[in-house]
Amino acid sequence: MSPSLLFRTVSVLLAALLATASQLLVSDRWPVATPNQEEIEGKRLNALFAHLATDPTKDLKGIVILRHGKLVAESYFNGDDSNTLHDIRSATKSITATLMGIAIQQHIVRSVDDSIADYLPNLPQDGKQNITIRDLLNMRSGLDAADDDPATPGNESGLDKSTDWIRSVYAIPMKVSPGKQYTYVSVNAFLVGTIIENASKMHLDDFAKQNLFLPLGITRYDWRRVPIDRTTGQGNLNITARDEAAIGLLFLQKGQYHDRPIVNPAWVEQCIARQVPISAVDPYADFYGYMWYTKAEPVGDRSIPVHFASGNGGNKIYVVPSLDMVVAITSSAYNRPDGQRRSQDILLEVLSATRP
Repeated sequence: MSPSLLFRTVSVLLAALLATASQLLVSDRWPVATPNQEEIEGKRLNALFAHLATDPTKDLKGIVILRHGKLVAESYFNGDDSNTLHDIRSATKSITATLMGIAIQQHIVRSVDDSIADYLPNLPQDGKQNITIRDLLNMRSGLDAADDDPATPGNESGLDKSTDWIRSVYAIPMKVSPGKQYTYVSVNAFLVGTIIENASKMHLDDFAKQNLFLPLGITRYDWRRVPIDRTTGQGNLNITARDEAAIGLLFLQKGQYHDRPIVNPAWVEQCIARQVPISAVDPYADFYGYMWYTKAEPVGDRSIPVHFASGNGGNKIYVVPSLDMVVAITSSAYNRPDGQRRSQDILLEVLSATRP
C-alpha cells in the first residue's frame, strides 16, 4: 500500500471512529434520528439554523429538539457546544418547583398547603405565617416584591446587594393577602428552595444532584450560592442545552426518565396545570402552574398547547405533549425583550415544520 493511500485510509478510519464515538456519546442519553424520520421537515430546520447563525446579536447559544424520545436536531451558536454550561436564569425556578415535588413525595415536606412558617424558623408573624407553599409556587405570596419594580422592598436586584438573604427576605412587608394576586417575584422561588434546604438539611444543589440531576444524566453543573450559604432557587443554574432537554423530557414523560420514576406524575400535572390566568400581564403565557407556564400557540389552523420553563434572555424548556416533543433553547440576550421573542419565533417555526 502506498504511503498516500495508507494516509487516506487511516484518515477515513479515524474520522469514522470519531463519528462513532460522538454517536455513542449521544446515544448513551437518547436514541438518534433525523428530523425527517420523526416527521419534521429537515430542510426547514436547516434553513432556520442557517438563518439564526447570521443573527448579528451573537447571543443565541443552543437549540436541542427531541421527538418521540429521540434526539432529532441540535445546533450551537457563537462559541457554545453540547458541553457548554449556560446560565438559564429563571428557568431554574421550574427546576426548584420540581424539587419541591420530590421533597413532598419523600415526606420531607408534608404538603403545599403547609404554612411556610413550619419550615422557616423565626419567620416574622406579620402576615407571612399565612403564606402557604402553594402561594409561593403560584407566585401569589402577597409579599411587597416585584421583579419588574425596583422600588419594591423585595426586588431581586436589591437582594443581590444583601449580605444575609434570609434576614432581608424576612424584612419584606406584606402587600396583599396571600393567594389573591399573581406577581412575578423571584423571592418566592428563593423561599421554596430555602424550605427544601431546611427540611432536607441539604443544600438545594446537593439535593438536586442526588434526586434529580444524576438520574437525568446531569453530571456537570454550577448553581450560585448567596449569603449566607444559600442556593439561589430562583435562578443562576448553569447547565447544558441537552440538560435542559432532559428536564423537558422528564415532564413530557410525566415524571419518568428512561422508564425510571423520578417525580410523581400528579406533581408534574400540577406544575403544568392551568392554575392561574396570567395572559393579562404576560404576553408569552396564558396560565401559570407551579412555576411552569402554559400557552396555546397558534400554528396554521391548529392551536398547540405548550408548557414551558422560562428564563431571562430567552432561555426556554418547551414541552409539547400533543407532538411528543421537547425544544430546549439557551440564549444570553439577558435583560432584552428580543431574546424572548426570538425563542418564541424559533418554537413556532419548529412547530410549523412538525407533522402531527
